[in-house]
Amino acid sequence: MEEYRLDGKTVKEHLLHLSEYGNKPFTKGLHPGVEHILGIRIPDLRKLAARIAKREDWKDYLETAGTFYMEERMLQGMVLGYIHPDEKLECYLDRVSRFVRLINSWSVCDTFKFAGGKRFVEKHRQSLWEYLLGWMHAKEEYEIRFGVVMSMTYFIEPEYIDELLREYDRISHEGYYVKMAVAWALSVCMVKFPEKTLHYLQYSHLDDFTYNKSIQKMIESYRITDAQKQVLRQMRRSTR
Repeated sequence: MEEYRLDGKTVKEHLLHLSEYGNKPFTKGLHPGVEHILGIRIPDLRKLAARIAKREDWKDYLETAGTFYMEERMLQGMVLGYIHPDEKLECYLDRVSRFVRLINSWSVCDTFKFAGGKRFVEKHRQSLWEYLLGWMHAKEEYEIRFGVVMSMTYFIEPEYIDELLREYDRISHEGYYVKMAVAWALSVCMVKFPEKTLHYLQYSHLDDFTYNKSIQKMIESYRITDAQKQVLRQMRRSTR
């Protein structure tokens, strides 16, 4: 299949042009160890993704999309978030799964959103929950982070909070970006369900780093009361 073109240019040519208006040194500083970064501004990348998603040939783009630059991977996830998921859920999630296996940084992971918005998520809630469970207990660092971040985005809700806390507690991976994702997710749980989250922390099996990082993020949150923060300060684990 020929390389996908938009306005007569390849996607890579569009990305290289956009990189002229970005900030490569700043972006590289946020992604230690990640290679081939262009430093494109996220709003510019989203505009390009939206243009591709509106075209009838967006599937051709996904079939030929490159992965050399970090932003090429990110763009694929963004396109999957802008298309109208008219095909069967299984087909759409198969496309998402192919993207997840390409993730090579926290930002490629965290900029993804399911297509169709809240209506799509509500329509397929249980199927999406089961789908994300699989990623939360995968083997690779960014695959697990994807499951954690997406579950945080869509499932910190009354009917899922108890099971969600149990699943977070089952995650055991040494990857830094897994630990940080779990800590981030638990801080959001604390905002929405403080009593349940405090009770969970008292009996959790979190490693010391993830546990203390969760406490730190909760204390830093402006959505948590001073009284709750005082309790949290007393719950820190000593690592000496």
